[in-house]
Amino acid sequence: MSATNTKKRLYRDGKHGKVGGVCAGLAKYFGWEVWVIRIIAVTALILASKVTFVAYVVAWIVLDKEPKRSAADESELGTTLREETRVERTSDGRTIEVKTKVWEAGKLPHYALADVEREFAAMEQSVRAMETYVTSSEFRVRHEINRL
Repeated sequence: MSATNTKKRLYRDGKHGKVGGVCAGLAKYFGWEVWVIRIIAVTALILASKVTFVAYVVAWIVLDKEPKRSAADESELGTTLREETRVERTSDGRTIEVKTKVWEAGKLPHYALADVEREFAAMEQSVRAMETYVTSSEFRVRHEINRL
C-alpha cells in the first residue's frame, strides 16, 4: 500500500450522523466520541451562529460521504487502523477498543473488562459441559460402539 493511501481522510459519516454526518465524520477523523463534537458544534452555533452554520453547510457540501470498504480493504488497513484508533484484535478476529480518555471512541475499561469476564464465564461453562460429557459413561459407550 502506498503512503498516500494510508493517510486519514475526512469524510461525512452518514451511517452514524444525525444531520449530514459532518460531526460524526469529524469524530471518526479525530478518534473522539461523537457527542463531544456535537457539544462543540452546538456551543459554537450558540456563540457564533452565522459563521458556524455556514461552516457546517459548507462542510456538508464539500466533504464526500465515507466510501464503503470491502472485507479485503479492511484486512489491508488492519495495522493502520489499529495504530490510529488503538483497536486490539483477538485471536478469533474480534476487536476490542478501549478508550483512555473520556472523549475518545471506545468502551470504558471496566465495561470492556466486564465483557471479557462474561465471555470467559461462557467459555468455562462450555468447557465444563464438554468435560462432563467426556467423563460420562454415555461417552464411553458411544466410543466403544463407534470402534466396532
